[in-house]
Amino acid sequence: MASGSDINPEALKAQIRAWGGELGFQALGFTHIDLGQDEQALEHWLALDRHGSMDYMQRHGRKRTRPDELVPGTVSVISVRMDYLPGDAAPMAENLDDPERAYISRYALGRDYHKLIRARLQKLADRIAETVGPFGYRAFTDSAPVLEKPLARNAGLGWLGKHTNLIDSGSGSWFFLGELYTDLPLAPDAPASEHCGSCRRCLDACPTGAIVAPFELDARLCISYLTIELHGPIPEPLRPMIGNRIYGCDDCQMVCPWNKFARPTLEPDFAVRHGLDRASLAELFAWDEPTFLERTAGSPIRRIGHERWLRNIAVALGNAPGTPETLAALRSRQQHPSELVREHVAWALARHGV
Repeated sequence: MASGSDINPEALKAQIRAWGGELGFQALGFTHIDLGQDEQALEHWLALDRHGSMDYMQRHGRKRTRPDELVPGTVSVISVRMDYLPGDAAPMAENLDDPERAYISRYALGRDYHKLIRARLQKLADRIAETVGPFGYRAFTDSAPVLEKPLARNAGLGWLGKHTNLIDSGSGSWFFLGELYTDLPLAPDAPASEHCGSCRRCLDACPTGAIVAPFELDARLCISYLTIELHGPIPEPLRPMIGNRIYGCDDCQMVCPWNKFARPTLEPDFAVRHGLDRASLAELFAWDEPTFLERTAGSPIRRIGHERWLRNIAVALGNAPGTPETLAALRSRQQHPSELVREHVAWALARHGV
């Protein structure tokens, strides 16, 4: 425990779990910092260039796989998860089946999760400090070189599925992860075991074949990477496969049988904003930059910027039926100042024989 504390470690763990539940985390677990096998897997993935243009995946050396190098003094990790599936959203299949409507990944329909989860983790750290006294810690949620999913697996929060997302047998995979790196010597929980069996629904459902083998993802083919992480042109051979997905992709989670146990989120911040679950492509393509910035304030979507927003929607309009509305929307951006936007609009119009 922290210096001067005489708190029983197991009693403290039980108390931390209870606090986590009070703070809105659906699960909380404890793990050690040994990620040796995952380090080898990450280095192999990087060597194959499957990270594409995500240079940050290798920028920090081994700090991503060695928590005590990222935060000196770390000996234990508290891993948490928070459900995000909005219960008020239009059915996913309904959106995907209508090529004139935009599909946005379920995690991005509401407010950005980063600040919310970090604030909750800070409250958790404050409660721990009230009990044990000052201690060393740092909070993370998809915001630093941290191997979140392997840490969560080791903490018993789920297993890494064949699509490389974390799955919990009781609640599926629609959740965010967060961590507290700490200098508290808390005994690790038992890691989760894998229960995908012979199922390969996620591999078969991936529109671009990005899940190249069970438990192996090539980000360069992944629609989430193409529409969010990639800054330049989307490779032409992949554009038709994107369909109407303009920000992220949920297909592998949609078909996962474990998600029949998923429950809608209880967090108001994750509720749908601005009708993004039902919007048409033409409607969203008409947003000018001030409108985009206003409507995406506090949203994870804002990170791609207006230029890539238009790039993504141009591709989706190229995949949509060539209605007068679709063609008019594309023509409205033919002279856009951005070469990136103009090129994707030209491609889309060419798809419609214009």
